[in-house]
Amino acid sequence: MWVLFLVIAWGAAILTCGRLCLAVAAAAEASAGGAGAGDRARRLTLYETAFLAGGPHRVTDLTLVRMGRERRVLLAPTGWATVVDPVGRDELERSLITAIGPDGQSPVPAVRAAHAAAEAVRALADRLVEAGLAVPGPARTNVSAAVRQVRDACGLVVLTGAAAVLMVPPETHRGQAAAWFALPLLLTSVCLLIARIEIHPYTRWASVAGQELLGRVAPGRPVAAADPAPAAAASASGSVPDDAGFLIALAVRGRKALADPELRAALCGRPRDRRY
Repeated sequence: MWVLFLVIAWGAAILTCGRLCLAVAAAAEASAGGAGAGDRARRLTLYETAFLAGGPHRVTDLTLVRMGRERRVLLAPTGWATVVDPVGRDELERSLITAIGPDGQSPVPAVRAAHAAAEAVRALADRLVEAGLAVPGPARTNVSAAVRQVRDACGLVVLTGAAAVLMVPPETHRGQAAAWFALPLLLTSVCLLIARIEIHPYTRWASVAGQELLGRVAPGRPVAAADPAPAAAASASGSVPDDAGFLIALAVRGRKALADPELRAALCGRPRDRRY
């Protein structure tokens, strides 16, 4: 009877590890398909930097903070965003104002979820995927799902192995039964170890080429601005303005780059049932 558990364990291990290999190969091909020499030499905009470093939610945080520092959106420490100036300067700002809602006020988590699904954010993602700088969404999802399945298979091997060993009569060699289950356990464990080391580029937003460009971006170094004014100011002074450096740090590092506790609370804290 315990042989049936062994068949189940081996089947789960082989199928899930095989699917993971296929998913990684497909992700590698998809992320490298649109990359070119010109793309690796380009300068990223702030929005592109935010997306490659942290995905759609990072783009939303960058847009909120950028508009908040210009007093066009009020970010309350209670976790609510309020529109002050209903006129956006670009598509992402206009989509953010739409995500906040017709009342002009909404909790930041709800804004983040709505803005991530906006057409402007999807268009940004599509442009980066076509340029070979971002991993396509289906490929990233498939790799993540395959890793989870291998992890589940590893747990299934342990459970079936324990059940099989308990089913073996004491007078027989239980060690031999355990040894048969050690092989699929070793296969899934090694696969997970390799995945942790090698597969991480395909579970992030940026492709290999995108990660190379992100590696060149650091606070204090210029990036292409979304509108011409900051870019002109940076080129005239020969350095990035303080506000631009702050936004670059936010785009690259996310909310952990925020030193202002109230601003960090506005983006990270849970919204209270209170409006201003």
